[in-house]
Amino acid sequence: PILKLLSGARRPNRGYIFLDGRRLHAVPRAELARKIAVVPQDLAIPFAFTAREIVELGRTPHLGLLRGFQSDDRRAVEQAMHLTDTSGLGGRIINELSGGERQRVIIAMALAQEPEILLLDEPTHLLDIIRQAEILDLITDLNCSRGLTIIAAIHDLNLAGKYFNRLMILHRGAVLAEGTPAAVL
Repeated sequence: PILKLLSGARRPNRGYIFLDGRRLHAVPRAELARKIAVVPQDLAIPFAFTAREIVELGRTPHLGLLRGFQSDDRRAVEQAMHLTDTSGLGGRIINELSGGERQRVIIAMALAQEPEILLLDEPTHLLDIIRQAEILDLITDLNCSRGLTIIAAIHDLNLAGKYFNRLMILHRGAVLAEGTPAAVL
């Protein structure tokens, strides 16, 4: 539920969430979609889209009513697919990919969005150990090199402690511990 609150998909029962000094729900949806990208644990895709078409959907918040796909959109898609090692999957149907390949395509879609904040719900779900490391290396690199804010829900505390410099342990909606991995774990 916390990622849904942070993305604006749900409203808090009490209090407020602020983004750039404004209440999150006061930020226009189109602006919010350009600032925050969400990678859900599982994304149902009922149509036979190719992997490239899914990644291109990440550009939707930037297109506007009369603006079609431009060179900067193509560049963002190409870069996101390169970073997630999904370029070779571009012409394949998303529902025919393995779980790990699908997850990397969904992460590429979020990166193509060029957000300021990336919310991830179990980003290593269905990935083998090598792909887990690759995706988490990529995410932490984007955090360091581009200043991309990363908030991830990860149940594997070993992975969380290795790849993230701040952890928050939640239990039944309450914060049990928060701080550096050494202090929390």
